[in-house]
Amino acid sequence: MSRVRIIRLPALDAALLKLDLWWGGISRRERWLVGTLATLIVVLILIFGIIRPIQAARADAIADIRTSETLTARVIAAGVLAPASARPAMRGGAPIDMADASAQATGITATFNPIADGLTAEIADAPYQAVIGWIADIERTTPLRVRRLTMSPGGATGRVRASVELAQ
Repeated sequence: MSRVRIIRLPALDAALLKLDLWWGGISRRERWLVGTLATLIVVLILIFGIIRPIQAARADAIADIRTSETLTARVIAAGVLAPASARPAMRGGAPIDMADASAQATGITATFNPIADGLTAEIADAPYQAVIGWIADIERTTPLRVRRLTMSPGGATGRVRASVELAQ
């Protein structure tokens, strides 16, 4: 059988008695003001002490996940390091032909437009990892280099739209 033991704390009892006397001595209007102030303080503590830190931690976690996914995609796109004898042969021909062959090899549909010292490629909608793999393939197998790259989110998760400027 368990016993409940009530412990008396004289300091706490004295403080509660003083609070009760103070509360009884103030007017009804002052009680409303004190109650409103206490409510505001509780709400501020709730917002700035609990909700905001949780939101900040969530935003940091999402940023970490995106960074991890980007790094994973880059590692996958880079492929395995191989000796010089096992590296793919360099593509030859016109820049548009080399870029198109690389796009077809990686499964990307792109629209190419020649410019003064290279070409631009517009990718309407493709998987992010495929676009990164295509860029890595161009860098590995052609003399073309990416001069400018613009990516934006595509129509679905994991898909992007890209504009790539390539030059020799």
